[in-house]
Amino acid sequence: MKKSNSLALIPIGVFVIFYLSLGIIFEYVMKIPMGFYNVPVVVAFLIALFVAIIQTKGISFDKKFEIMGQGAGDKNIITMLLIFLLAGIFVGVVGRGSAESVAYFMLSITPPKLAVVVLFIISCFVSTAMGTSVGTITLITPIAVAISEGSGFALPLCVGTVVGGAMFGDNLSFISDTTIAACNGQGCAMKDKFRTNLAIVVPAAIATLALIFALSFSSDVTGGIMKEYDLIQVIPYVLVLICGIIGINVFVTLLVGIISGSIIMTATGVVSFPDLLAGMGSGASGMFETAMVAILVSSLCALIKHNGGFEALLNGIRRVFKGKKSGQLGIGLLVGLMDIATANNTVAIVMANPIATEMAKDFDISPRKTASILDTFSCISQGFLPYGAQILVALSAVTTLGYKLSAFDVIANLFYPMLLLLSSLIFMFFIPDKKKSK
Repeated sequence: MKKSNSLALIPIGVFVIFYLSLGIIFEYVMKIPMGFYNVPVVVAFLIALFVAIIQTKGISFDKKFEIMGQGAGDKNIITMLLIFLLAGIFVGVVGRGSAESVAYFMLSITPPKLAVVVLFIISCFVSTAMGTSVGTITLITPIAVAISEGSGFALPLCVGTVVGGAMFGDNLSFISDTTIAACNGQGCAMKDKFRTNLAIVVPAAIATLALIFALSFSSDVTGGIMKEYDLIQVIPYVLVLICGIIGINVFVTLLVGIISGSIIMTATGVVSFPDLLAGMGSGASGMFETAMVAILVSSLCALIKHNGGFEALLNGIRRVFKGKKSGQLGIGLLVGLMDIATANNTVAIVMANPIATEMAKDFDISPRKTASILDTFSCISQGFLPYGAQILVALSAVTTLGYKLSAFDVIANLFYPMLLLLSSLIFMFFIPDKKKSK
C-alpha cells in the first residue's frame, strides 16, 4: 500500500502563498509594472524545496539528495532540458524580423475590411512558428495598433485578437515550452499530441474567424497599412513547421531550423557570424529560468511523492471525479489552478505533470490526450489572467504607443480562448480516447 500524507503537500502551499502574495503586493499595492514577474520564481521553488527537505523524516540527508537526484535525473526531464536549449538557440538564430515580414506581406494582399481576420491568422502562424505567445504579442501588438488607427477597427478588438492568436501557437507549436513540458512529462510523442490537439484547436479557430469576420463587416473601415517585408527570412520557421507536422524527431527538426536559419541570416547579410553566435548564446540563456524551474520542480515532486503527498491528493481527486470523462476535467482543472497560482503556464504544467500521470493511469487516459489537456487548459487560463505576462505585455505595448486600455477591455475580446474552452469540454466528453501512443 502506498502511504498517504496530506501534510506532505505543504511545500506546494508555501510556494503558492509566497509567490502569489508577493506578486499581488508588487502588482497592485506597490504598482510595480509586471509585478508578478518581479517575483523570482526560482527562489520561490527553492524555499518550497527546503521545506520539503525538512519535512522528510527518517532518512539521511544523503538519501534525500538521492531521491531528489532521481526526480531531476529522469529521462523525460533531461530530454525536456535539451529541447528547451535547442528551441532557445533556434529563436536566437532566426530573430524576430521575419515575423513582421509575414504580417506585412499578408496585410498587403488583403482587403482592409479583412484586416482583423488576417491579424488573427498572422498571430496564429507567428506564435506557432516562434513557439512563444509573449514574443508574438510583443511583435504583433504594434501592428494591431496601426491597423486600429489606420482602418477604424476598435483597439480592444485588434489587441484581443492578437492575444488570442498568440495562445493558439503557444498551445500547438512544436517548439513551445508548454508543448515540450507536456509531451515529455507524459512520455508522449510531439506529433501524437499535435494531432490530438488539432481536434480541439481547429474548431475553436474556425469559429473565432467566423465571429471576427462577422464583426469586421459591421465596422466602418477607412483604410489599411503598408510596410516593406522580406519573406526569405520565413523559410526556417516553415521548415520547422513542416518537419514537426510530418513527424521528424524534434531534435532533428530544431537542428534543421538552426542550420537553415544560420545560412539564410548570414548569407543575406542580416547578421554577421559573430552576432549569429551571440544570438545563439542569448537564446540558450533565455531558457535558463525555465530549465532551472524544471529541475527544482522535479526534485520537489520527488520528495512530495516519497512523503505520500501525491497519494493523498489522488485520494481526494478520486472522491470528487468518477470515470474517464470527469477525470479528464480533473486534469484540466488541476493545471488551470496551478496556472492561476503561478501565472506561468509552463511552470503549471511541470508542477501538474507527475500528478496528472497518476490520474491518467487511474482513469485510463492516454498520454497524448493527457498532454493535450494539460497544454490546452494551461493556455486557456493563462490567456485570461489579468496579471499574466500575455495581457500585461499587450497593455504595455499599447501604452508605449500612446493609447490606454484596461486588462478587462482585452479579456472581453478574447474570443479564441473562450471558444477553445468550449471546444475542450466537447473534446473531453464527446470525443473517444485512443489508448495507443507511439
